[in-house]
Formats: sequence, C-alpha cells, structure tokens
Amino acid sequence: MLYFQSDYIMGAHPAILDRLQKTNFEATAGYGADQFCSAAAQKIKAACQCDNADVWFLVGGTQANAVVISSMLKRYEGVIAATTGHIGAHEAGAIEYTGHKVISLPEHQGKLDACEIDRYATDFYADANCEHMVPPAMVYLSHPTEYGTLYSKGELEGIAKVCKKHGMTLFLDGARLGYGLMSYNSDLTLPDIARICDVFYIGGTKVGALCGEAVVFTKNNTPKRFLTLVKQQGALIAKGRLLGVQFDTLFTDDLYFKISKNAIDKAEMLKRLLCDKGYRLFMDSPTNQQFVIMENTKLCELQKNVTVGFWEKYDDTHTVVRFATSWATTNEDISELEKYL
Repeated sequence: MLYFQSDYIMGAHPAILDRLQKTNFEATAGYGADQFCSAAAQKIKAACQCDNADVWFLVGGTQANAVVISSMLKRYEGVIAATTGHIGAHEAGAIEYTGHKVISLPEHQGKLDACEIDRYATDFYADANCEHMVPPAMVYLSHPTEYGTLYSKGELEGIAKVCKKHGMTLFLDGARLGYGLMSYNSDLTLPDIARICDVFYIGGTKVGALCGEAVVFTKNNTPKRFLTLVKQQGALIAKGRLLGVQFDTLFTDDLYFKISKNAIDKAEMLKRLLCDKGYRLFMDSPTNQQFVIMENTKLCELQKNVTVGFWEKYDDTHTVVRFATSWATTNEDISELEKYL
C-alpha cells in the first residue's frame, strides 16, 4: 500500500530518532527547562534573525492554536479566519471551546484578502450595535493554506498593515511552514515571517518530527504566565526534552529546510505525473498538497493500493482528493504510484 493521504503518517526523520536514542540517558529538568529546549530556541531565534524572539515548544498544532489564541485575546474578543481556515473547519470547535468566536471571512483559494479584513473591521466599529457583538482582535492565517496555496510577502505585509490599523494581532499557523518556505513560488523567508507577524509557529509534526510545534512570539508580546496557560490547557509535557531534542536536531545544519525541500521536489514530480495521466487539478498548489478531481469509480480502484485524502464532493460522479508528499516521500513512491494511476 502507498500512503499519500497526509504528511504526518511517517514517524520521524532518522536523525531525530538517532539523537533521541543518544540522549536517552541524560537527565534533564522537566517542562521545557532543559538544555535541549534552550539550544533549540537559540537556533530558531538565529534562523528567524530575531534575537528578542520568545520560543515555546507545544505538543501539537491544535494545542498551539488554542493556547495562543485564548491567551492573547480578552474573553470577549474573536479571531478572524478564512472559511476554510483550520481553526474554523477542522479543529472540532477547539477555539470556541476556549470561549472565543471564530469570525469567518471569504477565502480566495484558501487565503484572506487584506481589503476584506479592513472592510469587516471598519464596518464592525461603525455599527451602532457593536457593543453587543464580538470584536475582531486577531487575524489567523495558515501558510501554506488548507489548499496548499501561499501568501506572498506583499500580501502578508498588507494584512499586517490592516491589523496594525485596527489594533489586531497577526497570528500565522505554520503547521506546514517548511513546505511553504521551500516552495519554488515562495518569496517569503523565515526572517520575513518573524518580522511581519506578531506570533507564529513552526510545525514539527508534519515536517519530520514525531510531534511538536515551536511557537514564536516576535514583538516582546508573550502573554503573562504563558507557561501556566500552556499547562492549564493540557499542552505542556513533563518530558519537554522530547520536543527540545527534535527541534534542536531540525535546526542543526538546515535539516528542517532540506527535508522540506524534498517534499516540494516530490510534489512537483507528482503534479507532472498527474497532469501527464490526464487528471484535472482542482487548483494549482505550489506546495506539498496536490488536489485532483477524480472520477469516483477510478478513485475506488485506486484506493485498493493507494491511500489519498478525501477533500470534498465535486459532483455526483467526481470527488476532489488530496495527494500529500512529505519529508519522507521517495522517488520510488512516485514511480510506484504511476502504476496505479
């Protein structure tokens, strides 16, 4: 069986497993106060070219989203996201569970538009009844988006300008950030993201780690008692070294970027293969997620040998499916897939 349904189905990069084994009998402090977390944080700050950044390691993406949003918003404030944004569509109401409304705005191939954000915030405060409504205090983006699309530097700067105008925090979900940064179409760098955004996170779960995300506050804006808030919401593990070792390894010798590029290279091979076989792309994604419109009978046949992700029903006889490459996808995987397409 070939596995293309997601980018977190494999375990971890061998360098991480090797490092975990070699450090296994080193005693460390708990809850992220260990030498590995400290070393990883320093390497991430250097990669971001942001010496005053504050780096925290959380167990997963849903936890990172929920903790960051709930800790940075007042109890009566909400967060703007695209209708397809992960926090509104695929996190089981985790954000609403913390007491904060997700305010959905239209998506454009998965992305938010700066002018539409500006219009929403302007209209909100012009409404005489705004005291009876949930004020937008944060804008949530994911990069890449749920559709594998990317924000350009200009688009991100435009949204940041709108956020500053209306006193909103800009939060970037980077669960697949490595794949976005290494896309052939990307004009954003990690230092750009650190400069433009108020807070973001670097995904490890989908990019070579067993688990974990690195949350980065870049404007001396870490919420008070953040560690307490992380623990209160179940996102703190006693053996914080597990995350520290992984991110220290990922940010040694550019490993994070090298393995992310592998996913992009393989995705481009996959895209060419799909097009050569006559499949129609649902949209042109420049990252590791490729969306294809597939005839239902062909999909049933394919699934006997290949796992793919269901995305949405296209019509009565076709389905949009997702093929995802990852840090671990090989040339052999792509060649084997060709037999079943």
